Amino acid sequence: MRTVSVREMGGCRGLGRFWGGWRRGPGVHAAPEAAGFGTEAGHQLRRRGSSKRSGPLGHQAFPGLLQLENLSREGLVDVLRAAVVDQKGPLVTLNKPPGLPVTGKPGELTLFSVLPELSQSLGLRDRELQVVQASGKETSGLVLLSSCPQTASRLQKFFIHSRRAQRPTATYCAVTDGVPASPEGHIQVALKLEHTDGVDLVIPVKSPSRKDFQEGVKRTLSHFHVVARGAGCALVQLQPLTGSG
Repeated sequence: MRTVSVREMGGCRGLGRFWGGWRRGPGVHAAPEAAGFGTEAGHQLRRRGSSKRSGPLGHQAFPGLLQLENLSREGLVDVLRAAVVDQKGPLVTLNKPPGLPVTGKPGELTLFSVLPELSQSLGLRDRELQVVQASGKETSGLVLLSSCPQTASRLQKFFIHSRRAQRPTATYCAVTDGVPASPEGHIQVALKLEHTDGVDLVIPVKSPSRKDFQEGVKRTLSHFHVVARGAGCALVQLQPLTGSG
């Protein structure tokens, strides 16, 4: 097992995530079906997001990006209900669209702000949902919710302890442009957030300086495993080992 750079890995053409969200950067496109969540809700979101017309999920530069200025509270609840992937016992899993913040200032439209209405819409009555694990505003991906405070607390502690111990809790799937030389290993890369066309993108930083780290660039470490090889490409699983994943 060895450590490789992003250049050695090749460019990622598609990126899906089994847990959390898929980050969007240069040459990276959200692909929920790659992570095994090709649900009807996912198809509905992609159909809405593929249109260039303005709307809640319409964005010319970034299809699927949620446009909060075009949404009411009721509209956001409808979007989130359609994005539910699984509901079992106290746990609800939904595929959050990019552009939706989890929390925010009082009065802002966020996932947290509509949890009471979403709970009622899902038939949970007086059992209000709580956020257990979620991706950031700039990412799409799975959000885990719980209507049981005890269950939510146990799961939150699990994720906290896993991050501290650098145990992976998320698995990405990527199609690389080129085949990695090693069947598995670790990727070390510096990343930063860059605001482009109203969207925060995660961008690799080549040879970062001390000043770069002072300005917010973060070192990241991920484990990778080549699942399959093709003509000039490969299917790779990646598991972030640092908090940025």
